Amino acid sequence: MILGLHHAQITIPKGAEEEGKNFYCNVLKLEEIEKPISLQGRGGFWLQVGDKEVHVGTEDGFNRLTTKAHLAYQVEDVSYWRRVLMENNIKILDSVPIPNFERFEFRDPFGNRVEIIKEI
Repeated sequence: MILGLHHAQITIPKGAEEEGKNFYCNVLKLEEIEKPISLQGRGGFWLQVGDKEVHVGTEDGFNRLTTKAHLAYQVEDVSYWRRVLMENNIKILDSVPIPNFERFEFRDPFGNRVEIIKEI
């Protein structure tokens, strides 16, 4: 029986951890959490997002701009995040409307698709 979602993983290019931490921890204000010692030599970093984790791994040779795969971060104020991202030169992308939700999308500095969403 599946009980729930424990974590999700995205990837960034190998060697881009500092840039990734800057974006995810400083711009999006997500908390970095310590990886288990057994995984620390593999690159990447982990983030706490509410009661879930996002694991940021590293891999090369993958075009992130060609996939629909994404994470959707649930927020209280969509306009606040739109403003923060625009101030950090992140291009805001239009999303197909979904009834009862306010949302938009963007690509992180590595091309990963990201959604900001709020139920209304």
